[in-house]
Amino acid sequence: MLNWLIEPLSFEFMRGAITTAILLGILCAVVGTYLIVQRMGLLGDVIAHAVLPGLAIAFFLGIDIFLGAFISGTLSTFVITWIQSQSRIKVDAAMALVFSGFLALGIMLITLLKSKLDLHQFLFGDILGVTTDDVKRTVIITIVILLLVKLFYKELLFYTFDPLGAQASGLPINWIHFGLTGAITLTIIASMQTVGVVLVVSLLIGPGITAYLLVKELHQMMQLGAVIGVISSVTGMYISYYLNVPSGAAIVLVVSVLFLLALFFSPTQGILTRPEMAHQRARLFSQLKSQKTK
Repeated sequence: MLNWLIEPLSFEFMRGAITTAILLGILCAVVGTYLIVQRMGLLGDVIAHAVLPGLAIAFFLGIDIFLGAFISGTLSTFVITWIQSQSRIKVDAAMALVFSGFLALGIMLITLLKSKLDLHQFLFGDILGVTTDDVKRTVIITIVILLLVKLFYKELLFYTFDPLGAQASGLPINWIHFGLTGAITLTIIASMQTVGVVLVVSLLIGPGITAYLLVKELHQMMQLGAVIGVISSVTGMYISYYLNVPSGAAIVLVVSVLFLLALFFSPTQGILTRPEMAHQRARLFSQLKSQKTK
């Protein structure tokens, strides 16, 4: 068993990949918790696909593609806010439109600019190809975002559950919104190398909603979600190594399995374990017992 655990760590690329996966498992769970509580899970999907035009333009200009991705992803959220503020269109419809529009624009730019950008890598990820610079960038992004969440936790908590009250109390809600958007965008950019933009939403939302079924407080969701994210990431990496399957898909499948376990067996909210189900089983057992005695 010990050799089974140690063998993958003998390779440098696996050590870098597992380190990155652990960091992103923590980061995605913490940031994704705010998306879940605000019922804005689709926003992560929008930003994940909206980075594509920025990637194409940055690659064509020869600048840092992650800078282009950040600008493009952040711009998409401003477009959503602008559409919502200037019309009667609901936020979900605005997000759907921006999602498809930015994705189409990215694909068109890649074609027009004759870009040699490896689209497959960014769509589906390649965590085994992470470099030392990728690991360092992930470490920096993780530390900065977690530190800011720690420093401004009370303000973020107030804004998340009562934005109107936060505005009335004088909190700079526009800056808070921009900060959350920036954190989500940076998290997605860091995760592109791991699971790709197609699967990143599962890593953002999965650990958080699993924790949501098990605990009640926001900070507990973050902590348990981070643990679930780490377990999913590491387990997925080992599955990828020993079964020779794509790492991103393996990580996401582990996330999905853990969610299903919580959905069915959560002590308070599980489909099979919730109190009303226990009463139904007890009633059914009592009826069967009475029939046998007759």
